[in-house]
Amino acid sequence: MNFTEDFIRRVKANRTSRWIRFGLVSLIFFLWVAWLGSWWVALFWFLLFDIYITGYIPLTWWKKSKSAAVRGVMSWVDAIVYALILVYFVFTFVGQNYQIPSSSLEKSLLVGDYLWVNKMAYGPRVPMTPVHFPLVQNTFPIINTKSYLETPQWSYKRLKGLGDVKRGDIVVFNFPAGDTVAVKVQNPDYYTLVKMYGRDAIYNNPQTFGEVIYRPVDRRENYVKRAVGLPGERIKIVDGIVYINGEAIKQPENVQYNYYFQLKQGGMTEAAWDELGVSLDDRHEVPVTTEDLPGISSLGFIVNPDGSVPSIYASPLTPAMVKALEADPNLAKLMKMPAPKGEPLYPDVVSEDWTRSDYGELWIPKKGVSLKMGPRAWQIYGRVIKDYEGNTDAEFRDGKLYINGQPQDSYTFKMDYYFMMGDNRDNSLDSRYWGFVPEDHIVGRPERVLISFDKDRSLFNGGVRWDRIFRSANVDEY
Repeated sequence: MNFTEDFIRRVKANRTSRWIRFGLVSLIFFLWVAWLGSWWVALFWFLLFDIYITGYIPLTWWKKSKSAAVRGVMSWVDAIVYALILVYFVFTFVGQNYQIPSSSLEKSLLVGDYLWVNKMAYGPRVPMTPVHFPLVQNTFPIINTKSYLETPQWSYKRLKGLGDVKRGDIVVFNFPAGDTVAVKVQNPDYYTLVKMYGRDAIYNNPQTFGEVIYRPVDRRENYVKRAVGLPGERIKIVDGIVYINGEAIKQPENVQYNYYFQLKQGGMTEAAWDELGVSLDDRHEVPVTTEDLPGISSLGFIVNPDGSVPSIYASPLTPAMVKALEADPNLAKLMKMPAPKGEPLYPDVVSEDWTRSDYGELWIPKKGVSLKMGPRAWQIYGRVIKDYEGNTDAEFRDGKLYINGQPQDSYTFKMDYYFMMGDNRDNSLDSRYWGFVPEDHIVGRPERVLISFDKDRSLFNGGVRWDRIFRSANVDEY
């Protein structure tokens, strides 16, 4: 039997139901190809045709094995591979789960929330590192090896989504400063470590810091913050209030700032902390020494005649918590904690007199907009131009920007950028510390809380926050 006869025989041997399944799969496949906008991918349809219709590639050889053990093992392998492929496509193009690991968005999102992140909200990215294991971000647990192959690498492309990032959206994104990582010390990030110890100290002490590696954009750690500044806007923060283009914007309902407070009599019991709504990690008592007494007294805190001081507490508080304390007749003193000076804010060149509460003004880069490039502009946007926009040979010398050895008076940005902040404003490492979020780092928008666990409670004693299940995860939009 020649090839043509064998081909016709294989085609005719299929039942109508199989042709129907093949037709549905083909329709979904071509809709996906149209969404991708890369028609060369349509060539893989011939693989689908063989899988469903002709069967020349012996993918199911094990079904004809005489060994029951082989058939049993391979049936499981077949099911697992199929499930991983399905998970890969769902996680890449539809959405995935995400855990809230820190308190930067407390109380809007809580530590222990597991979220469903919608990647179609802003359009899913075509994978930049297409060969990766879909259930982990960058490192296999236990064996601590990379969960992806560095080649091939695809350039950034985002498919059409349901909308754009709006001010007030809570957004999941890849950590921009996570491009370079000291494997043994990932908190603080590599760039903060360089400021603290110097680059040579990190590279020359692998026993302390570990190997220094580079991670592709889509393999960097996932962060979640709120978008407060959009492309092309000017952002400034005055006494904790965010101003965009000179106008104050609405604060989230659950925005938090750090406060000191003191009670006239007694102290904060566990029940009182619970009623106020402060988590265990945020319950702090301020140590007081004899040298502190004059300053404490001048601020209005109680100092007893014998020199003892009723307990002074420090905690992040929402406006509702502040009102609850102010309504308590036992409250002696409540004051907002001043922001410390000298924090390593972004960008280094202009942040000497800035604090996390009084910050800016900064212009947020916008795609297609040109910026005249002087020394100060280079110091602010140099990392954006070199690292985020791929101009690895860019440099500023003799008063000019040089790209590919050619002098440039200005630079036109290739991508949109965003300024992200946490709602727990005094306890959030965000754009104030590491800069702008490029559009190619945007992962998606959290939609729902799938389940939530309270790490301060046991599983059978309030450890599951049942009231948060399936609640909206994008709260306090404005």
